[in-house]
Amino acid sequence: MITAKSLAKKTVTLSDGTILGELHNILVDFKTGTLLSLLVKPARKVDGFEMQDGLYVIPFEYVKAVSDYVVVDRRK
Repeated sequence: MITAKSLAKKTVTLSDGTILGELHNILVDFKTGTLLSLLVKPARKVDGFEMQDGLYVIPFEYVKAVSDYVVVDRRK
């Protein structure tokens, strides 16, 4: 089990090891309990991700692993 608190400020990387940034927040649909997106404070400019209010919005289905880092896949 992974708690939301343990995810706070985790580094988010791409599956190729590129550091995307720091996990800022998680968007959840409270009616269904579905995790919708990660909001990531960018460490650098990376093409292929939507940005809103200075944060990358990464659909939760892009998440491949959570351990010391949150690993996401880049989909085009």
